[in-house]
Amino acid sequence: MIWRLIKYLLILAVLAAIGLVIYAYAGPIFFPADFAAPTQDIVAPVTLEVD
Repeated sequence: MIWRLIKYLLILAVLAAIGLVIYAYAGPIFFPADFAAPTQDIVAPVTLEVD
């Protein structure tokens, strides 16, 4: 009984891993906004000490 449960959980984990890999490769094609890096200009003063 317990071995059947472990077997089903292992199969579910393998299917979840396969689904995650498929989403990582196909996701940017179908959902480009979710995978786009946020763009924002950052302006910070820099002080360089020169001898």
